[in-house]
Amino acid sequence: MTKPGVYFIVDFAIAAGKIDEFQAIADEMVTGTRNEPGALAYEFYVDASRSQSRLIEVYADSSAALAHCQGSVVQQLVPRLLSVSTLADFRVYGDLSPETADTLKQGGAELYQTWRGFNRFQNSAA
Repeated sequence: MTKPGVYFIVDFAIAAGKIDEFQAIADEMVTGTRNEPGALAYEFYVDASRSQSRLIEVYADSSAALAHCQGSVVQQLVPRLLSVSTLADFRVYGDLSPETADTLKQGGAELYQTWRGFNRFQNSAA
């Protein structure tokens, strides 16, 4: 059994002149992810030059993270986002099932397993 709380930190380099397209796709991604029951947080940040963006995602547990990866936001909208940006970095923190870990590694994620500390998330993805 995996522990609750899985965190994605995803960095994008936005192509020159593509911030408006990037923003429109990001808005669709936020709307779609908001409907996923195990998604606890999903926030895009942009730097002052509007050329770099960071996406911070928090999921209830490994199952919720896998559901997100298999859902329409990742399957349909991420390819569109990557048509106006490049993936600069993708790190995932938390305890993952083997299936979730394999899926994330295929997407280019660097995985970090929980080592020390605590969180107060409830283990209730659905």
